[in-house]
This record gives sequence, C-alpha cells and structure tokens, in this order.
Amino acid sequence: MTNYYDSHDGAPADDAGQPETEHGMTRRQLIRHAGWFGGAVVLTVASGEVISHIADARDTNAGAVAGAAAAASGTLRFVQVSDSHIGFHGPANMDVVGSFSEAINQVNSLGFRPDFVMHSGDLTHLSTAGQFDQVKQMMVGMKTDRVFTVPGEHDSIGDAGRAYRRTFGMGTLGDGWYSFDTHGVHFIALVNTLSLEKLGHLGNAQIDFVRKDLAGLSSDTPVVVFSHIPLFAMYPQWGWSTDDALKVIALLRRFSSVTCLNGHVHQLFTKTEGNITFHSATTTAYPLPKPGRAPAPTPQVVPARQLRDALGIRSVGYRQGDRELAIKDQRLA
Repeated sequence: MTNYYDSHDGAPADDAGQPETEHGMTRRQLIRHAGWFGGAVVLTVASGEVISHIADARDTNAGAVAGAAAAASGTLRFVQVSDSHIGFHGPANMDVVGSFSEAINQVNSLGFRPDFVMHSGDLTHLSTAGQFDQVKQMMVGMKTDRVFTVPGEHDSIGDAGRAYRRTFGMGTLGDGWYSFDTHGVHFIALVNTLSLEKLGHLGNAQIDFVRKDLAGLSSDTPVVVFSHIPLFAMYPQWGWSTDDALKVIALLRRFSSVTCLNGHVHQLFTKTEGNITFHSATTTAYPLPKPGRAPAPTPQVVPARQLRDALGIRSVGYRQGDRELAIKDQRLA
C-alpha cells in the first residue's frame, strides 16, 4: 500500500570501560554523537560497512559522493524534508511558510529530479484543515513525481490524526502506515505519534504489519524505515524515543542493510547499531536544543542570520547493484 499523491495533481558501538547510561548509551558515545549536530553528514554503505564523515558546503568529497550517485544510471534519488510546522507563529521563526518555500526551492535546485520526496512529519503545527491544505499545495511545487508523508504529533492534535489521514492517508493501512518498493529498495513508513504517553508508540497492530510486510523479503534487500519520532533511545527524557521500537528492530536484524530516517528532534544526529543506521533530520521551521542543554525541547531563538544554518533538507542516493547509499544533509543557508 502506498501513501502518496502525484505532485502535479493535487547495541551501541563498543566503548570498553565506559558505563552505560540508563538508556544504553555511554557518556562517550553521547559526546561523540553530539558532534553530528548541525553538520552535513555524508554516509557511504559498501559491502555492509558504514563509512561516514561530517561535511560542509566546502567539502568537495561530500559533493562528489552525492554527485556520483545522482549521475549514475539506475540510481534511486530521494529527498527527506521534515518538521515544516506550517501554522507556527513565534520568535523562533516568524515565517515558517517562507523557510519551507526556501526548502522546496532547494529541492528543486539539487541538479537532479528526485524519484520522490518524503516529509517525515509535523507538516503542520496545529493540525487544522487549512494548514494541511496549505502544506499540501506547497509540496505540489516540488519537482518530483511522488510525495510521501508520515504524521508527527503536531499533525494529530485533538483528533487522533483523522484530519491528517483525510488529506494524506489515501491508500494507507491502520492509522496511516504503509510500505512500497522501488529500485530494489523496500521502504516502510511508520506512525509512532498517536498513542503518546511520553515516548513514541507503534502498537501491536502496526508491529504485526511490519512482521508480515518483511516476511517475504530476502535478507539482502536494502530496507529504509521512515518514522517521525526516533526508533532508538536518542533522549527518552524528552520523549525522543519509541517505547516498543525494539520489537521492530528485532525484525530488521536479519537484513544486511537497514537505514532508519526520522524527524521530530529538529537537528542532525546519527547512530549505528550493527546493521542498522539511524539518522535524525533537521527541520525547515525552527531549531530545538541539543539533548540535556535546556530544561525542555522548546523552540530556540537564534540570531536571524543564523536561523538558516539550523534548517535544511536531506538528499539520498542509492545505486542498485553496487549497494552504495549516500546521504547528504544540506543547510538552507
């Protein structure tokens, strides 16, 4: 089942001797992962080995990796945007419509036409029908054939996601989950924002969907999973985790290449556990604080000239047969 509309129609890495925190990440790992915040990340996966480095606009190797993937024949190229929060009004960003428009322009200026664009949630800020219609109409301007979405918690305020599903849920299952295949890659889009106590939650029906969905796949099939809230314990104190995600992670362990892409946290963060790499995306709306550096994850006000450094999009390339996956995070600045 697919959830899209035609855009023209309408275990932590080893740290010997370092004690684990309550949620399974050593302090050294948290510091190491914190180095990914705010930087463009280029990731290459070849023969099951993950090689990554932080890049910026001057990094010619980053451009070469993404450019080679984009130019290759038979390459899958898609874009992830996240957390546009259309309808937000506040000093953290006085013009979220303008910054989302800039992100769309950036998608359209990548030098290639993405096979699809995924918006990984919090399309709106207050989940009103007008906000959903506005963001949908804006995404029609993206130069791509298909736009996919998953909901964020801001897309289900007061109605358990019904308004979201009326606009974006055609062809989905349950509360809006689905999967699809293209270019030899299997994609799963999950909904973990509807049954929130503190953490994200998938629920038994959705976990059963994943189990059946993966059952017929060969273990060498590359798998990409989208969700809004992280599927790993990024910072549970702020709700940046999913309480039953380990049941899905267990189902993904047999696959040689798994990439999980999420939004929600409004900043870049990368974590690798065995065959699974997790990437949190930045936002097109406003920054949130780094874990533990503020009392709560509230919108951060930064000097106007620095705002676009905190906002951006993600492009991904995958060349079938060579098993090369290139991920590049790009700032709006």
